[in-house]
Amino acid sequence: MQAAHKRRILAELGVDVYVRRDAGSVRAAEERASDAGPPAQPDEPLTSVPQGLADGVEWDPLRAMVAACTRCVLHAGRTQTVFGVGPRDARWMIIGEAPGAEEDRRGEPFVGRAGQLLDSMLRALGPGRDQVYIANVLKCRPPGNRDPRPEESASCRPYLNRQIELVAPTLIIAVGRIAAQALLETDQPLGKLRGRIHSLGERGWPVIVTYHPAYLLRSPSEKRKAWQDLLLARRTFRELDCQRGEA
Repeated sequence: MQAAHKRRILAELGVDVYVRRDAGSVRAAEERASDAGPPAQPDEPLTSVPQGLADGVEWDPLRAMVAACTRCVLHAGRTQTVFGVGPRDARWMIIGEAPGAEEDRRGEPFVGRAGQLLDSMLRALGPGRDQVYIANVLKCRPPGNRDPRPEESASCRPYLNRQIELVAPTLIIAVGRIAAQALLETDQPLGKLRGRIHSLGERGWPVIVTYHPAYLLRSPSEKRKAWQDLLLARRTFRELDCQRGEA
């Protein structure tokens, strides 16, 4: 990576000591709307695994299942589901919380200002966005961009689990407290989840936790901590890659 290009990326992350700090706070990219009316009821009762998923469904049927899902109340207010994007054999996987308004409109995770910052984080890390598989814990937008409820995360979790199995990434990065807590099934605060390698599921997928790009836009002073998380992720990936090559 050329020095000037790298300095620009690091400046966006707030880790270049030669670049002036961000002036003032950065407002969130999206305005939050208030919830309206009583929640709709799901058409399908929540079970541990959606019907048909236990048979080892592949990519296209899985996408169709998600698009038609009515397992929780969120289906009633969505424009469309946000399945995930990226190479199906990606070595890196990014997992966020839930779609926002722009993601709901476009059907793609991490677009808008938060997505632009995520792109900068990925360029600093090494792989570009086109080399990473990106998904969310939830496939539908919560009304008003509120936090996902436990039953909503539970209803979507089998879909995410299957995505992880199909991608089989070398390393997963969970961005944001809610995504990390849902993925790792813990109530520990993000500060205690950062800085170490977690093991996910029976396969022991390695997981690194960091801040959500939307939070970094609101709290630029935390970008330096995010950079430390990215360095840990890069070191971990290289070590795992070496082990994979020696196996």
